[in-house]
Amino acid sequence: MTILLLSQMILASLSAFLLYTFIGFIPGTDETSVLLPVTLALVLAGASPIIILTFFISAIITLNLTNAMPTALVGLPGGVMSSPMIEHALFLKNKGLSAITIKKMAAGSLIGTVISIPISLIVANLLAPYGTIIQPYAPLLFVSGAVFLSLIGKNKVLALLSIIPLALLFQSLRYLYWGMEVVPRETTITTSFFLGITIGPLIISLFSLLTKEGQLSMLTDQPKAITLSNKMSGKQTLNPLNILTKSELKSASFAAMLANFFFVLSPVGLIILIGGAAGNRKKDLIEKASTSITTMSALAQSTYLSGIIIPLIALGIPLSPTSIGPGNALFNAPPVFTVDNNLHHLLSRSDFVWAILVGALIASSLSYFVINRYAEVISRFVLTKIPHEAVLGLFISFILLLAYMDAGLINIFGVLLIGIVCGSLNKMGVNYGIQFMTLYAAPWIIEKLTLL
Repeated sequence: MTILLLSQMILASLSAFLLYTFIGFIPGTDETSVLLPVTLALVLAGASPIIILTFFISAIITLNLTNAMPTALVGLPGGVMSSPMIEHALFLKNKGLSAITIKKMAAGSLIGTVISIPISLIVANLLAPYGTIIQPYAPLLFVSGAVFLSLIGKNKVLALLSIIPLALLFQSLRYLYWGMEVVPRETTITTSFFLGITIGPLIISLFSLLTKEGQLSMLTDQPKAITLSNKMSGKQTLNPLNILTKSELKSASFAAMLANFFFVLSPVGLIILIGGAAGNRKKDLIEKASTSITTMSALAQSTYLSGIIIPLIALGIPLSPTSIGPGNALFNAPPVFTVDNNLHHLLSRSDFVWAILVGALIASSLSYFVINRYAEVISRFVLTKIPHEAVLGLFISFILLLAYMDAGLINIFGVLLIGIVCGSLNKMGVNYGIQFMTLYAAPWIIEKLTLL
């Protein structure tokens, strides 16, 4: 580890912190859609693997914390991970407790980071000797994951029935591209298909505006009112031990530790199940909401960090919703990274530890301080000065560009097709996790179907 490389890692971490501090305050920005394209661009630009990992760790820690701020301040979900917190955040906001809610979110996030990193590293090293044994069973694990997520989802029957048709869609497009010689036979299009799933709900919303009914449903005679208080209130302490009660501290710590052992499951699912269970033990409504939101903030960090660290170090294949989603470019970003040549193969154990610690230390400390001191100021600036549509338009354009780079003009329409199908299913209760896992299991599913 040279001084120059360490300086570059620090710079990468600071860049991620600055970028995702402002992006995180924009309501409705999906984690995958804002993390994956930027990480992929960094990979394709030829950045050093250790710098890429440092950037990504810093990015997810910053984004997961700042995403929760619109939820606490204005009752809007910053991203998918903060959606389960809305009910509790609105309740506390109506009680005039927004300031302390923000502090508890920040403290919970810090606890989740501090606990999950060492445990993730331990679990990863315990699993590492079995990586070669687990890898051949990865497609079956993806299928099992899709089935499991279907069973705990909103629309269980539709989710289960959608797995095979989605697999057919993904593989049909791949065989179409191979048959037309758009891409070589050994090239498997995955990244742009993944992004098509990510923007699916947004594509459906945009296409609905092309219909008269969709246009009428969006008509309004006044702008949406968002109320922000003039200044933050509450104690200015930064010590999480003074911000959280003993009960909240224990709940957040236990949840952050437990989540590491379920890294293959949906982060949002774990937040709802474990975070909700933690709050349900409290009878007082304010205490219930406060415990839930603190625990959920810890889980948001723990599920994402363990979902990246464990598959990356131990396996080298994306075997968690986080690694399949926002972290996919770390595993598979042709021609730079493939499943046989990615960060798992290029970095040593010490490189992993350095990258994770540098990214986490800078992002956690800066994010924690900034959120506690300037959350309302940043939120006001973002909500009044940065058009939400401009940010979404930028990322859609980026995704279409990546689709073109993957397989030319025809793939732009292929990605739109995937977006329409997956977006429609998403609105009917078939969540991202099911679709992502089906994408990776598609070759195995179709191969087994043809043998029947």
